Amino acid sequence: MLSIVEYLVTTLRSLLGVTSIKSQKGVTMIEYALIAALITIVVIATLALIGPELNTTFQTILTEIQTANS
Repeated sequence: MLSIVEYLVTTLRSLLGVTSIKSQKGVTMIEYALIAALITIVVIATLALIGPELNTTFQTILTEIQTANS
């Protein structure tokens, strides 16, 4: 079973008709761009999921610091 990145790269290679070494460099850049995009999506999704909890934690810390200073 192909991973999503492998599937996208295979599809791009077939669409672009990659046959020469020179055109392989372009495909490699596309592969890196796809990997970077997937990492970005994962980071954004993770932050969206844990964001509210993280905000609550920081608010609790801020409240404790303000209470300790007064």
